[in-house]
Amino acid sequence: MPELPEVEVTRRSFVDRIAGAKVLGVHLGKPLRWPLGCEASELLGRSVLEVTRRGKYLIVQLDDGILLVHLGMSGSLQFAPSLPERGPHDHFELHTSRGVLRLHDPRRFGAVVYATGVSEPPATKLLERLGVEPLEAGFDALRFHQALRQRRSSIKQVLLAGDIVVGVGNIYASEALFAAGIRPTLRADRLSKPRAIRLHGAIVAVLQRALVLGGSTLRDFSSAEGQSGYFQLDAMVYGRAGLPCRVCGSVVKLVRQGQRSTFFCPKCQKP
Repeated sequence: MPELPEVEVTRRSFVDRIAGAKVLGVHLGKPLRWPLGCEASELLGRSVLEVTRRGKYLIVQLDDGILLVHLGMSGSLQFAPSLPERGPHDHFELHTSRGVLRLHDPRRFGAVVYATGVSEPPATKLLERLGVEPLEAGFDALRFHQALRQRRSSIKQVLLAGDIVVGVGNIYASEALFAAGIRPTLRADRLSKPRAIRLHGAIVAVLQRALVLGGSTLRDFSSAEGQSGYFQLDAMVYGRAGLPCRVCGSVVKLVRQGQRSTFFCPKCQKP
């Protein structure tokens, strides 16, 4: 699944090129996770002001309303002056005066949803429960620790929930917990203040590193320019079950948490 770094890399790859474009046409393919929420023809003639991000949602700001874009499990965006003929997994296209924005999504868990504004439904339903952005000033280490003290679930599951801090998905949660030396199965409310502060710093560092490397390309991800990411080549534990830890040489372990794969080093990461 594209996570916060991949979504942000995608945003940066086309935000300047689409700004100021006028919508000339809209194509809808097979139904996605949620309906568009308006008639496609209603978007014609509107202008794209900017593209922002909230968690894993891209927000295409129009001069009248917004489009919330989610890449789902396997989605990716392309933006170019022209694109090849649509394939069976190309389910949304926004034709503009500056190019075509296309959502390619083999599993159709992604979505493009219209709302009149970020404070109006259905945007409020999708965005209101999202936690603080981890790469913005509002992500405070002490408040992070206080929030963790209220949770009895494992720290990995709490990070994935996204209501304390948003966008720390499966790959980056595993990597941040390794960097902080914390076992993924440890209950969140049992993290001491020093360990929570260390985890806070690790989350920021891991996500910043992922942005530098263009995100992770495990299956389908590429930016809107078609560029792959390389963070997975840098991973310390993710996807390395059965291999030696890059730090201590112990065998990296794999466990399942909430139907997701968790990778950790039993020596470097303390319970």
